[in-house]
Formats: sequence, structure tokens, C-alpha cells
Amino acid sequence: MVLAQAEVSAIEAVGGFAGGLYLRSASPELLRLAVIAGLPSKLFRHWWGMHVNRPFPHSDVYRTGQPVYLGDAEEAMRRYPQLMAGLPFPFGSLYVPISHDRECFGVLGVLRPATPGQPVSEADRRRIHEVGDRLGATLAAMAPNRPRIEWDAEPLAVTLQSLTAPPLRIGAFDWNLEAGTVTGDEGWCAILGTDPSRLPLTAEAVAARIEPEDAYGLWALARRSAESDRPVTRRLRLQGADGRPHLLELTGRRRRPTDEATATHLTGYLVDLGAGPVVPEAADRLPVGICSVDRLGRIAYMNEYAERLLGQPRADLIGRVLWEAVDSFGQPAHEDHYRAALLSPDPVHFLLRGTGEWLSVTLYSSLDGLTVTLDAGEQPTYAPGSLAVPGAGVGSPADRAVALYRPVALAIALTEAVTARQVSAVVTEELLPAFGGRQLAIYMLSNRHLYLAWETGFPRGFLNRFDGVGLDTKLPGVETLTSGRPLFFESMQNLAAAYPGIPMDAHVGARAFLPLIASGRPVGACILGFDQPRGFSPEERTVLTALAGLIAQALERARRYDSEAALARGLQDALLPHRLPAVEGLDTVARHLPGTQGMEVGGDWYDVIDTGRGMALIIGDVQGHGVQAAATMGQLRSAVRALAVSGHTPVEVMTGTNRLLIDLDPGLFASCCYIVLDPATGRADAVRAGHLQPLLRHPDGRTDVLALPGGVVLGVDARAVYPVTELTLEPGAVLALFTDGLVEQPGVDIDLGIERLRHTFSELGYAPLSDTADRLINEARQTPDRPDDIALLLAARWSQTAGRGNGDPAP
Repeated sequence: MVLAQAEVSAIEAVGGFAGGLYLRSASPELLRLAVIAGLPSKLFRHWWGMHVNRPFPHSDVYRTGQPVYLGDAEEAMRRYPQLMAGLPFPFGSLYVPISHDRECFGVLGVLRPATPGQPVSEADRRRIHEVGDRLGATLAAMAPNRPRIEWDAEPLAVTLQSLTAPPLRIGAFDWNLEAGTVTGDEGWCAILGTDPSRLPLTAEAVAARIEPEDAYGLWALARRSAESDRPVTRRLRLQGADGRPHLLELTGRRRRPTDEATATHLTGYLVDLGAGPVVPEAADRLPVGICSVDRLGRIAYMNEYAERLLGQPRADLIGRVLWEAVDSFGQPAHEDHYRAALLSPDPVHFLLRGTGEWLSVTLYSSLDGLTVTLDAGEQPTYAPGSLAVPGAGVGSPADRAVALYRPVALAIALTEAVTARQVSAVVTEELLPAFGGRQLAIYMLSNRHLYLAWETGFPRGFLNRFDGVGLDTKLPGVETLTSGRPLFFESMQNLAAAYPGIPMDAHVGARAFLPLIASGRPVGACILGFDQPRGFSPEERTVLTALAGLIAQALERARRYDSEAALARGLQDALLPHRLPAVEGLDTVARHLPGTQGMEVGGDWYDVIDTGRGMALIIGDVQGHGVQAAATMGQLRSAVRALAVSGHTPVEVMTGTNRLLIDLDPGLFASCCYIVLDPATGRADAVRAGHLQPLLRHPDGRTDVLALPGGVVLGVDARAVYPVTELTLEPGAVLALFTDGLVEQPGVDIDLGIERLRHTFSELGYAPLSDTADRLINEARQTPDRPDDIALLLAARWSQTAGRGNGDPAP
């Protein structure tokens, strides 16, 4: 209720017609749509999840904490082309963070009519900010007594108030037949335009406020009601002096329990309906089907002709979602048309097959819903016997934009995918929903054989029999690659007829086999599966063929990235220490977790060095990812090691490494924390170059974030000064040095991440050091899409006189 109220308030505050509220989820890299208002939830299911690193306004707002205002489609296309590729419609939008005290819970978004050339007013900015701030404060107040505020369920759909329908006015009255006077409440007076202080009115005065012919009808109706020997309710349509239609309802009653045959009073209601009830009568007379649908897709009205065209009674359809209640409207190919109508003021036209005939459909939009017109249409020219249904409609501007957006949206998403796994995931997220597919398989070509690289939706193990097939095998996946032409089968029966004896799964739907060819070179084959038989219109075949080329290019590029990533990972593994030195009185444990985005390698490193004067504990982080970052990391680690074993002080080690990085000029900078500890005395000297502060857990479990003064990051200023700080570690104390990948989450202040790590570190107590390291890094290990590397180094001082047991630091 809190979320729904906030979204509705935001929409009303800035004159919007729809909106969505995203909250963070259990996956740090994913926002989830928690509330969708004024739009059908399932029709926008492709937007239920929003990656925090994608170029969308919601993601930018969550990461940066700064609002985004888009006045129209032109501005949105310039700043967020991927948003407009997926929703190529002329609307304006506003997005603000839902945050409180440096913690961001999510993003509040509102869609409203476009305002070309007009910036969002300061008043609108203030109003939507106030809603976001109030919601942030409310969620923060909930957090202390509840688990972390997250959303991982389906979104809540919310109906908005009517924006265009006039308010309904209603008034009650009492007609004294004996006295010939009428009294009424304020509503009745307002409808008739009379002053309540002048009541009661004579019946003649009331008649003067309606049309003469209606007055005569009213007298006749009153007489019949009064003379009836039983209670009766009668209705009459009236037209007021201002021309507005009214509905009058009369009920006869006797004031006294006598045997009189006539009533002494008539009571009732007068309703000012505007143009409402006239519409159904007029629509039923038209030789065209008309439906009224609200913004959630529910049918509010349907005339008789639409009832005949659809072959279903109105009583069964009213209140149901149009594309769920009528099978012909529920084809996935038509979803883009509904989205276009809900987000664009332009009419949308398309064809669909009704009950035995083709129907021409037009959608007209308003802020309160859609008017749908239906008429007989001509059958499109497709292959004889085809199941195909129209793809891009009959040529409206919105339809043409929809036909273009699929390849554009997929192309933009593929530019961000750099590994074969990410390419396949993008195809699953973008391609399958766009065409209503349920199964996807991608085969890669290697040594004249096709190997299964990705699958989803198929029965477990079904595709194994096709893994590694040669190019001489008679299979549609092979033939589409060797011939270079796509193959479309509108049902499994068609597929079986073309390839007798081919193994079949339990699905009976259609299949599309697409060749993956990049710059004339065969890469592999892509298979799309559908649960039900379906046709493929010429538009869909063209689009799918074009998309196959984009996928092939992305996979070919991913192959090169995968090769470079393997090289970088090998380089990184070789540069990190394989074993930490053992020394009396000190235990050290390290963990390194590479990122899973991009090249999957970075410049995080750790080291433990015996300097002869103590043990040097080092943690560092080179900016960026890839081979260059790993190589720079190796150079810095070697420089630190050389300076440390040569007897240089911590300050000299840091300043010397800084000058070396500036001389190398790799275009990168690095942070570093360097601590030299004497295990016997516990005395330590620490220097810091732009790195995160270490944590120190005392023997009693109390854990502090150390406040080490430091200099700027390495590689920026050759004259930088790095002050040294003296520390003392008691027996049983544990130091934790780490890189920002362990504590940084999009949309969350890094200080909060450090505080959570401090709390967890403190609670672990005297667990073995290895277990402590695993626990601290375990949450990050569960995240499948990590943008950054993680390095962690723990050092525990233990009493040399008391000894230790099982690697535990002694208290």
C-alpha cells in the first residue's frame, strides 16, 4: 500500500498518465519493477527487471542518486537510445531516486504527455522529489524492524483515477403530491441550478427547468407511479435546461398507512450523467464493432456488432482483459500494438484473424484508456495454408516504429555483451519475449561440428543428442548454416514432414532455425521454439534473419574477447602469490575473486612480504579491467616487492612506487595500502594511497574502521606525500585489508557497505581465519554479474608464548 500510494501520488503531482516504481532486489545488479500504475503489468513484462549497469534512466538514477527528466522522445533518444528502441513512442518521463540518509532503495518513474522544447518545471521537479523523499523516509523507518527492503515478486498493478470523465453528480428529492411541492438535497439543487434557500419548489418551477416534452412525460410517469397498488420504481431520461442529459428514478410511497389507493409522496434520485448513457445506444446502431478498454486492458463496454464479430457474448467479456479474453487478440505479434496505443496519442492499425474472417482493428488512445474499432478486413497475402498472422500491421507510423525497434534494441544490448555467455543471455532476454518464444538453443561451429553453447526452455537432456553433430548430418540446424538460409516450420508436424525420423520433444509448437553468419563466415546456428503452432509473417522472417546476423557478429566478437580474457586470467593468476609466507606469531589468509563482466580480470592484488624488519601486508587496486590492468598490476607488485625487500621504509616504498607508475605512464592509476607489522611486538607502520581504510578487530571482538591519513592515489602526482601511522596489534587482533569490490554496490553509499562488512567481521569472533575469509567473501561469490574484482587479505597476530590451535588467533 505504501508503494502504490507513492506511485499514484507522483503521477498525480506531475500530470502523468502512467508510471513504474523500481526497488532493489536480492541480486545487487538488478532492480525489480514493484509497482506499475496505469498500464497492464503483463504487457510490460520485458521491463520487470532492470540491470543497474544498463544505459537506462532508471539505472542511472539508482547508481548516481541524481534525477533524470526527459521532456519528449527526441531528448530521450539522444540520452537513452536503448529506452526508445524498446518503447519508440512520444512520451515524456521523470525519474527520481527513492533514498534516505545516503541509502537508495529504488527509483520512482512517471510517464506523461511529451512537452517538446519545454523543460520540466521547477514545480514539477519539487513535487516528484517530495514524493520520492517521503517514500524513502518511510522505507527507512521500516528497515530497523524488518529485513532489508527488497522486491523479488511480480509487480503490483494499480488503477489510476479517471482523468477525462466528468464527475458524476447525484441528488435525492421528495415530491409531495398533495402539496404539489418538491424538496431536495444540495446535489439535486446543483443539478437543477436552484438555490437551496428557495426550497421547496412548486412542481411547475421544477418543470420549467427541463424540456417541455420531458415535463409532460414526468407528469405521466408520476401519475402511474402514484396510482400503482404496489411499490414500484420507474426511470425516465430527461434533458436539463443546459442540454445535459439526466436520469430520474421515481419510487412511490404512502406517507400514512391508510387504505388510500394512491401514494401521497414520490421519492427518488436525479443523476447528471453527462453524455454517458447515450453512447451505448448510439454505438449499438453502428455497423462497426466498438469496444472501450481501460488502461489495464479490461473491457468496460462492447457494442452488439463487436459481439458478433468476436463470436462471444458481451456478458462473458465485460471486465476481462481484452488480449486474455479473446484468443485472436492474444497473439504475441500484437503486443507491440497495444503498447504503442497506451504510450502514443497516434491511432494504431493492424489485422487479425477473428472467428473465420480477418478483422481490421484500430486502437484510439486517451488518458483513461483505449477505444477499439473492429471491421471486416481483407486477408493478407501470405503463403497458402500458412498460419501466419500480420507482423507490422497495415502501415501506421507506430507500427513501422515497432517493426524497427526489435533489431535496434537487440543491437544496443549486444554491444554491452562481451562474452559468449553474456551474448546468449541477452538473446534470451531480448529476442524470446519479443516474439513470444519459449525455447532457445545456440550452437557454435568448431572443426566442422556444431556444439551446444546455450539452451533454455527445452526438456533436460533433450538437446544432448544433437551436440557435436557434423556438417554432413541431415538436421535443420545444420542445413540452415550450410545453406545460409533460415528455415521456418509453423508446427512440429511440418518439421517432421520435412525431416522424417527427427527426434521430437513434448512441445507441438513452431520452430525457427536461423543461420549465424558473420561477415560471410559461419559461426553457428540459433533455434527458436514456440509452445503453440504459429505462422511467421514476411515482416517477422525479415526481422529474425537480420537479428541472426547481429547475434553472429556478437558471438564472433565474444570469441575474441574470450581468448583475450583467458590470456588475461592466466597473466593475473601468474602474478598473484600462490602461497603466503609462514612466520611465527602471525597468520595470513587471502582471497581473490575476479569480476564476471567484461574481460573478467582486473588489477586487484595482495601480497605478504618478509622485509627483514617485519612482515609487509599489501593490498592494491589498479583502475580498469583487462590485460593492461593485469599487466600494470604485475609491474606494481614487482616494484613494491623490490623496494620492500631492499630495506626501504613504508613511506619510501609508496613514494617510489608512485614515481614508477608515473614514469611507466600506462594511463591508469592505482590505490594501495601498505602495512609493515612486527609479529613479536605487534608494532606496525601503515601508509595509504587513496585506498579504503582497513578494519581492525580487537581481541574482545570490537571492530574499528581505522582512520589512517593518506595521500592521493598512485600515478597522479609525482610530489605526493604519504604520511605514516603507527599502530599496535594486541595478540588476538585481526587486520582486514580489502578492495572496493567487496563493499561497493550500485545505488548504495560505500560507507554503508563498509559498515555491513565491519558488523559481519565483528560477529564472526574467533572462527578460523580461513572460515572468516570465506564468510566475508561468500555474499559477493553468489552474485553472478560482478562488475569488479575483489581482493581480501586477513592477518591475525597471536601470542607466541600461548601458541595457537587450528589456525585460530589466541585471545
